[in-house]
Amino acid sequence: MKCNNIYKVCVMAVVALLGFTSCDDFLTIYPTDKTIAEDFWKTKSDVQEMVNGAYKSIASYDNQERAIIWGAFRSDELMKYTDFSSSSLDNINAVNLLPSNGYNNWASFYSTINRCNIVINHASDVMAVDPAFTEGDYQAARAQMLALRSLCYFYLLRTFRDVPYTTQSYEDDDQNMLVAQTTPDSLMQHIIADLEESQKGIMLTGGYGVDDWRNWGYFTLDAVNALLADIYLWRASMTKSQSDYQKCIEYADRVIQSKDEYYKANNVDLVGGSAEKDIYHLHRGIEAYYNLFVNGNSRESILEWQYNNDDNGFNHALENAYYRTGSWNSNSQSYDYKNTSMLMASSIFNYFADNVNTIQGQKVYETTSDYRYWNNVYGGHNEEATQLEVRKMVGQATIGSTTQSEGTKKSSDVIPSAYTSFGSNWIVYRLTDVMLMKAEALVQTAVSDSDKVTLEKAFDLVQTVNKRSISEDGLTKGDTLKITNFQSKSDMELLVLAERERELCFEGKRWYDLMRFCYRHMDGVDITKKMADNTSWPQLYSPMLKLIVRKYMSGGDAVSYKMKGEPFLYWPILESEMKVNRLLRQNPVYIDEKSTSKNR
Repeated sequence: MKCNNIYKVCVMAVVALLGFTSCDDFLTIYPTDKTIAEDFWKTKSDVQEMVNGAYKSIASYDNQERAIIWGAFRSDELMKYTDFSSSSLDNINAVNLLPSNGYNNWASFYSTINRCNIVINHASDVMAVDPAFTEGDYQAARAQMLALRSLCYFYLLRTFRDVPYTTQSYEDDDQNMLVAQTTPDSLMQHIIADLEESQKGIMLTGGYGVDDWRNWGYFTLDAVNALLADIYLWRASMTKSQSDYQKCIEYADRVIQSKDEYYKANNVDLVGGSAEKDIYHLHRGIEAYYNLFVNGNSRESILEWQYNNDDNGFNHALENAYYRTGSWNSNSQSYDYKNTSMLMASSIFNYFADNVNTIQGQKVYETTSDYRYWNNVYGGHNEEATQLEVRKMVGQATIGSTTQSEGTKKSSDVIPSAYTSFGSNWIVYRLTDVMLMKAEALVQTAVSDSDKVTLEKAFDLVQTVNKRSISEDGLTKGDTLKITNFQSKSDMELLVLAERERELCFEGKRWYDLMRFCYRHMDGVDITKKMADNTSWPQLYSPMLKLIVRKYMSGGDAVSYKMKGEPFLYWPILESEMKVNRLLRQNPVYIDEKSTSKNR
């Protein structure tokens, strides 16, 4: 039986992986499956090359692009740039998620999954032929692939909900590759079990040596625990499970403690005073942007897709999404642009007036003393702007003072006319993300509005993240966030959501944050059933919809009207996949391949 679209890509990936070796010639002589089974798995270096290939695969253009489109563009924070022509993006922006839309294509993530499965299923054979490849080496490689595969499945789960799950490696186009979807409950149980298993062989923080990129580019124990915290938070939001919220807190604490212990062990002169009591060691003020998004692999970071070395090439997907080449024109007080990006920040980032409500209005920042106000976008001061250029991750300098004139702010970060290479990493997890996961879970474990102890713990985490980005001038007036303004669980929940937007905007988090927010306020969610098996679907939470439509200058009501129930949170399956895999069942609100339509 011939393979379907997903796994046709997977089989081709095997050839690509083997292309990392010096054995290109024999690929033209032997079938791919014979090559893998009989002639490739001979040495420890063979295994390492396959592991490296899997990590290169996760950082592919298609995966990086989908991390942005799936996780950020669908939310309130991004718009399509007016001058960029794309009917696919136009349809997504109008909530017309057509089954024919190319961004529905999940094949690149399944390609990475298949690479992981190949290593897991073949690497043990090398121990019998290469004494240098020990049981410990095998367990380490297997742990890496279990964790990386779990990350891929978590992306797919949050984007499509009901997806095929397989641990089989596809290496021959005669294999039966038709796999049915599984439920979210089943998939999360699988990936949690895999991550717990991976903990036995995974490296500790810093285990690869000082300044080795693999400390951030490969899964470490901190990265595994961060992913587990994220998964438990997701499942808890869907099911209202208090035990899952507690597990999120537990794994977040493991990350925080590990990062603290590693930092203090490697900074022996850190003795006495507030520095020694600090358990987070965040970059502060003007240094935060540069260390996180220009240098990359900072002490705060946990897992990054690597692009700044010869093996992994350049991050062209991030470049095409956010980066606009040009230079500052001091005479006209504007940029002269030479290249158009796909996406732009929406106008919500240019409002900070105290009388603008966070939910109903367009407020993101609490004060212009927040360095993120200036470093996340260009032109955030202009309340008339409807689209703003993204600075975060593509701007190469940081604002030195929040009191600089806007002209000085812009001219201090002149965009080069072009990059010969674009090596910005993509941050999957960093410490403040985990801190805010913990804060989100803490709010939900508070028994009531009167549970001040728990709510104050959540507030302290948010305040710590917030304060590190506030200029000293801003802090002299008192902390920007005051706990007296957040006296209920609902207030604190919105505070955490807002801080995650300030801290993590454009990093592929926002849509999934809004989905968790929505799920916590929906009744009737059943993760043990597939959407196609349900006779009715829980309705979406109205405040979540109000947040989504904030980016629209008009037409917000029409957009919110199109999103009636749970299936609208997810993408349809690509129509070509439906045609070749008879076991797949389409998201039930996308029954017409020409348009978005409801069957109920």
